[in-house]
This record gives sequence, structure tokens and C-alpha cells, in this order.
Amino acid sequence: MHLWKNVFPAVTTQFHKDQTLDLDGTARHLEVMLDSGVSGLIVCGSLGENQQLTPEEKRQVVKRTIEVAQGRVPVLSGVAEMSTAAACQYVADCETLGANGFMVMPAMVYKADGAEAMNHFRRVASATSRPWMLYNNPVGYTVDITPAQFAELSNIKNLIAIKESSANTRRITELRIEVGDRYSLFTGVDDLILQSSALGIDGWVAGSGIAFPYENQYFWNLIQAGRYERAREFYKWFYPLLKLDTYIKFVQYIKLAVQEVGLGSEWVREPRLTLAGEERERVLKVIHHGIANRPKLG
Repeated sequence: MHLWKNVFPAVTTQFHKDQTLDLDGTARHLEVMLDSGVSGLIVCGSLGENQQLTPEEKRQVVKRTIEVAQGRVPVLSGVAEMSTAAACQYVADCETLGANGFMVMPAMVYKADGAEAMNHFRRVASATSRPWMLYNNPVGYTVDITPAQFAELSNIKNLIAIKESSANTRRITELRIEVGDRYSLFTGVDDLILQSSALGIDGWVAGSGIAFPYENQYFWNLIQAGRYERAREFYKWFYPLLKLDTYIKFVQYIKLAVQEVGLGSEWVREPRLTLAGEERERVLKVIHHGIANRPKLG
């Protein structure tokens, strides 16, 4: 029986127009996510603009999220520090704040080789007693943890989950062959959720769906119930929206969607800039088409 499963959305960090932290706006969105029926919350991930937050701001976001959740679901923080020492300090601090676990990325900027990446994850694991998931995203972060390496890491007791974002659905089967049910297996690529689910995953770290939380949860429930005919039809509507999570500017795209449905604002922190011109109109067209054609749930 896996401790973590079902939908664990990666939530945006809300800002005011002047780029200052908007904790109240973040909290309002978190409440809607909780009401939709999610099974966990992940803050300060890539979508949460982790690298653009100061160390103190990250801890403020985690603290506020714990207050909002009130123990209803596990609260996880992304860990995306540039050094192993900073990552170890961060997980220790968040554990003190009351975080229930972590989503740990490789050390940022420096592209570690296999041995260095494995050392980083082992060191971070030793700095906390909380459970954590390893975020494998070789597309975004170059470092790739292979199924064989996950087998090597299986003796880390508090490593309980994998967020697999290689965009290669073969990995799901390869992981099951290599490590069986040792880990709770999540997908982190939104537009591959239907295919990934058919191959046997335990959960979904959802991105684009935070703008459509009730539809996102409904879609996941359809899949889990084996209602694939209905799920395939629903997926046709959802696909263009889910695809927003797969571009370099996924933060801007998803924040714009969150704004258009009334759940937050599009403001991002530099070096990101809010969308403008033809690009903004193109993304708005996708979002507005999705809103106008929202399917009935049930």
C-alpha cells in the first residue's frame, strides 16, 4: 500500500504585479485545489518558480501551505537548490516547519554525472526523516536517473516515490520490471497522463490541471475507474490545455490559464516576463476554447 497516490498538483506561487510575494493569493488557490479532491499539494516546484524565490520566501510559502492544508492532505515542497548542503539545510528547515515530505530535484545549474547525482540524493535523504519523491526530468535538467539507478537507491527507506518526467512512457514499464512496486510511481508529463495510466501508475503530479481542478480530478477518477471510452473523449477536450505544461514557458502559460479562470494572476518573477503579442493571443485562444467547451462532469 503506497503512502502517496492519486493527484498531487504542483501549484503556482502567486505574485503581485510588482513581483512581490502574494501569499494570500496562493492560499486562495490552494483552498480550491483542496476542495476539488486532490490527495496532496506540492509547492515550490518548477511551476512554483522555486529558483526565483529567496530562501526565506520558500519557507514562507511552505509555512502558509501547511496552515491552509490543516492536515487534510500531505504538503510537499520542491527542493531545487544549487548545492547539496543547501538542499540538506532546506529539507531540515521545512521538516521543522511541519512539511510532510519533499519532491527532490537534482542540484541546479551544475549538471551532475551519475555518481554525483546519486550522492546528492542520498545526502538529501539523510538530512530528513520525512518521505520524499525523486523528480526525474532529464528533458529539463539533463540529469537522468535510470531504472537501474532507482534499483540502487531502493535501500533509502524514506525515498518512497518517483515523479517520472522523461516523456518516454516506456520508462513506466521498465521501472516496474526493474523495481516492481517498490516506489509509488507518478507521472509529471500532463499530456501523457492517459497513456501513462494505461501502463500502470499510482499518481499524477498535475500542472495545467490546476487551472481546471475539478475537471482534472474528474479525469483522473475516470481513468482509475477504468472508464477509458469516456476518458478518451474527455482527453480530446483536455489535451490542448494539458499541452501547455510541455513548453519552455509553461509557467507563464499555466499562470495565464489560472488567471483566465479566476483562480489567480499571470504575474511571474523575472527573468520570466508575462506573455505579450502574438504568443499571448495564441495561448489565450487555447485557454478560452477550453473554457467555452468545458464538458459536463458526470
